[in-house]
Amino acid sequence: MIRRRGALFVVSAPSGAGKTTLCRETRQRLPDLAYSVSYTTRPPRPGEKDGSDFCFVSAQEFQALRARGEFAEWAQVHGNLYGTRASVLQAALDGGQDILLDIDTQGAAQLRRRYPEAVLVFIVAPSMSELEQRLRERRSDAEKEIMRRLDRAREEIATWRSYDYLVVNRDVDDAVNQLTAIILAERARTSRLGLTLPDLELPSKEAHD
Repeated sequence: MIRRRGALFVVSAPSGAGKTTLCRETRQRLPDLAYSVSYTTRPPRPGEKDGSDFCFVSAQEFQALRARGEFAEWAQVHGNLYGTRASVLQAALDGGQDILLDIDTQGAAQLRRRYPEAVLVFIVAPSMSELEQRLRERRSDAEKEIMRRLDRAREEIATWRSYDYLVVNRDVDDAVNQLTAIILAERARTSRLGLTLPDLELPSKEAHD
């Protein structure tokens, strides 16, 4: 019988690189992959649903959760607070279930310290010009905000070597294939598995006589 511990998959990327789309598509291909919904103080974007895309809370609610030590990681990004509930992660891992997180580089670094066995994947656009174009096509941010996100993107990209895998998102299908392959390969890593072979009924010496 083969048993395995749950694995923690952390995906980070600069704003506009497409990590949310890649995570969503990967979860559709791997329906047994749990997903941790982050808490945030930023307002919802058009089409986002509370409890599905994010858990949207006030700054006061967020600080109260943080003060009680309920976040496995938290960070301030683009002026807003984001965090991951520790209880959600631990329940999945203890139950042998893999769980996927879509978080920024600050949060990923915190989780690496807390869960050294976590698998970190960094997503990038093919170029900074392509990243800028994607941010502008979203039509959800003012010019000043776009410039701030691009500056932050350069800082985040500088951390890519601290990740286990790098996926260049030139084409969504290809990038999803890569992310899915990473998860499937990590699931088969021997360090995550427990293997118990059943006792074999060997014939006795008398049976040969």
